[in-house]
Amino acid sequence: MKTQAWLSFARTLALLAGAMDFVTGLGLIVAPALALRGMLAPVPGPESLVYLRFVGVFVFAIGTSYLLAWRRGGREPLRAVFRFTLPFLAGAALFTGSAVMTGALAPAWLSVTFTDLLLVGLQVWLLRAAPSADE
Repeated sequence: MKTQAWLSFARTLALLAGAMDFVTGLGLIVAPALALRGMLAPVPGPESLVYLRFVGVFVFAIGTSYLLAWRRGGREPLRAVFRFTLPFLAGAALFTGSAVMTGALAPAWLSVTFTDLLLVGLQVWLLRAAPSADE
């Protein structure tokens, strides 16, 4: 893939993924019940919302990582954030998918599973298609 096309797609993906996770994480921190209603997911009791705020911190941090790489704009920061976020995305997708299948989470959580799996696929593709330093 040509450098400019790769960079344009990679920056767009980082911006979209970063904005999505930044806003979702912030919502889970500040107003977890509202964020869950926005995801069409059931809202647990008040004692559970503190744990959702804790999860929100991690989602917010991932979103911030994407946005920092997007802001830097270069190939290496983008490749670094795509490598860094892969285990978090894969882990979240595996957990939410398994939890829905076992009945521990409502089916609405599959939106997290599918979104994170899509990001994993796109990021792996971008990492493999990344132009070499001399292109």
